[in-house]
Amino acid sequence: MVIGMKKLGLGCMRLPLTDPENPARVDIAQVTQMVDLFLERGFSYFDTAYMYHGFTSENVVREVLTSRYPRDRYILTTKMPTMRLKEQGDLERIFGEQLAKCGVAYFDYYLLHNLNTMHYEIAQRLDAFAFIRQKKQAGQVRKIGFSYHDGPALLDQILTEHPYVDVVQLQINYLDWDSAGIQSRKCYEVARRHGKNIIVMEPVKGGALANVPEDVMQLFEAATPGMSAASWAIRFAASLDGVCMVLSGMSNMEQLMDNISYMENFQPMQESEREVLAQVVSRMNAATAISCTGCNYCTAGCPVKIPIPTYFSLYNTEMQSMRRGFSVQQVYYENYAKNHSKASACLECGQCERQCPQHLPVIRWLKKVAEVLEE
Repeated sequence: MVIGMKKLGLGCMRLPLTDPENPARVDIAQVTQMVDLFLERGFSYFDTAYMYHGFTSENVVREVLTSRYPRDRYILTTKMPTMRLKEQGDLERIFGEQLAKCGVAYFDYYLLHNLNTMHYEIAQRLDAFAFIRQKKQAGQVRKIGFSYHDGPALLDQILTEHPYVDVVQLQINYLDWDSAGIQSRKCYEVARRHGKNIIVMEPVKGGALANVPEDVMQLFEAATPGMSAASWAIRFAASLDGVCMVLSGMSNMEQLMDNISYMENFQPMQESEREVLAQVVSRMNAATAISCTGCNYCTAGCPVKIPIPTYFSLYNTEMQSMRRGFSVQQVYYENYAKNHSKASACLECGQCERQCPQHLPVIRWLKKVAEVLEE
């Protein structure tokens, strides 16, 4: 059977639970129904990882998918947890565990998980790129790459130093596209400049873009009556050149059905729809907590070199995301803090407030950033 590579992938990080307080208590019965319908409607791509759902997601994949369907019915991706690697032997040990947990002889895609400044150093020290390249040569992996949460400069460095990777998994959504913190557009452009196909994660921003403000929903409804807010987010990502797959962390059958409804016969976004999204982004940004325009006047004379607009952007996004548990914004914050001072390092000298054309109480906001994004 030839698998049709529709552009929607089922992400196995936010599966339905029988106990909302325990991520390992996955609702197997509901996930089984979701998998069956997903495959029945012509979709085939599943994305998991070693650490998802309290280290049980790969086991769930075996139970609901790989033990029930022939190997040519699905495309399976998992990831090497770079953040947990201590020594070179961990690579082979964990890879073997993953094959067993998933119940397969090979992975279609195998990624180094969550590369950033710190995790790239680990990957380099332990020759993780050479390891996944060897697994591809041995036939245990079809395509290799990495998921990424950092800025465009490091991404360019990684792709320059490892030009043989097949794919890059990036956080892309219309709200992060021009964000000073996430920099989705710039990372996308780097990946395309290197000729890499892109797998999109967080297209709905952890659910934040599926539950938009009422005035935003009115804009969507006027343009495409009856279509969900999530449809705009996923179709935005899927319409970008070079994007081969868009992952959606579907947490119930209703979300699955909604995703399938507009991705089964995917139609790229039209220019008129992009104009609507520009209005949406403007409204959502106007409603953000800190009305920073990113002019950077405040940073020029900062004695401790705090990247103030970048931190404000991450804070605003965090406030919009209504997160529970894991925070992508916190990951990016820690990445920046490796090369810059944290918000809590502010000396309260006041030069930033004197330079701010928006007359923002920068010092007060930096304290709020520290409260929210620093552990």
